[in-house]
Amino acid sequence: MDSRESAGVYALRTYLPSERSSRRGVALCLSGGGYRAALFHLGALRRLNELGLLSQINAISSVSGGSILAAHLADRVRPWPDSGAAIGGWDDRVEAPFHDIAMQNVRTWPILNRLLPWNWLRDSTGVETLASQYERYVTRLKLSDLPDRPRFLINATDLSFGVNWVFDSLTRDAIQGRAGDYQAGYLRPLPSWPLGRAVAASSCFPPVFNPLPLRLRPEQLVGGSYQNADRDRIVAGIRLSDGGVYDNLGLEPVWKTYKAVLVSDGGAVFEPDADRGLFWRLQRYVTIVDSQARALRKRWLISSFIRRDLLGTYWGMRSVAAHYGPHAGYPEALVHEIISKVRTDLDAFTDAEIAVLVNHGYILADTAVQRHLRPLIEDGSLAELTIAPLPARIPFPGWMEEQAVRRALKDSHKVLLLGRRSR
Repeated sequence: MDSRESAGVYALRTYLPSERSSRRGVALCLSGGGYRAALFHLGALRRLNELGLLSQINAISSVSGGSILAAHLADRVRPWPDSGAAIGGWDDRVEAPFHDIAMQNVRTWPILNRLLPWNWLRDSTGVETLASQYERYVTRLKLSDLPDRPRFLINATDLSFGVNWVFDSLTRDAIQGRAGDYQAGYLRPLPSWPLGRAVAASSCFPPVFNPLPLRLRPEQLVGGSYQNADRDRIVAGIRLSDGGVYDNLGLEPVWKTYKAVLVSDGGAVFEPDADRGLFWRLQRYVTIVDSQARALRKRWLISSFIRRDLLGTYWGMRSVAAHYGPHAGYPEALVHEIISKVRTDLDAFTDAEIAVLVNHGYILADTAVQRHLRPLIEDGSLAELTIAPLPARIPFPGWMEEQAVRRALKDSHKVLLLGRRSR
């Protein structure tokens, strides 16, 4: 094989998905975006469950706020139902307990704890406290307790190598899961860490939280592509930051190998703003770099759906149901001016915020399934999937009136220094 052919093989393997005939299963991606994203996803999952689609998902790839919900799902739904069946008792088993989680301010105490004088030299205090908050409110499962079905992929960012780090529950060759990335290598099987620690790594958004130091011995990670002389020094110092730093949609582990990808995007929305001086500009440069990376990934994804390089569908926080036909969703002005500006935070959320975000996710997931996924099933592209003929029933119909939502959410965009009181 000459160098040109070798480069061509590398490019095909790196930049294109596998041949469609070799791809299997359906992956669901849950984006980052704090509690806002998690509640948006909760509404989407409610509708996917009603349609019998959630139980047909083979993998759940999550980032940050999406990882909080994924961990909750892993904890509350055991065993996973048969393919095509709905998870029974959704309200009591899944939804109501997650409302209780979203009413907890889990970010202020880790920040304050980090500021205590005896913690000044312990740079992991904030993120470790966040992990303990997740253990308290979300799940006490260990990573090794994750089920075989569906496959859970919890994503963080490896700051040393600048790539996606994944906690992957897939069982291979009788080995339960792995943790790592393609450059540093993988730890097999999954360590017996609390699941909450992996969720903290996935959601420790900068600069509020320092990254999570792994403190692994270099020989514990095997199979990595980086084999330079400084490899051991770099691996020994690996720290993990919020998964959204690298890929806020959670696509990286699944887009090449799964036959269909469903993407729920509750991430932050870039907002125009007037110049406010030097410090504003410094922050703005970083925000624009982040925004364009997310926009580029989204454009690539949707163009791949249009060309049918990939199969699946996408729904996002700024999507409007009316754009896809006569669907009873929130008006465009309300979505763009109020709902899409709700803070992406780990502060306590109100009943009204929870209800509106759940409604929004529910409506948009239903719209995306009916508009984009159903035709793929009907034309045989995804004939292995089935959709139950169950009409949509908005979870909180009392929170569909525009003016009521505007009044209740008028301050929901504000991030308070010490946060809101947990309930």
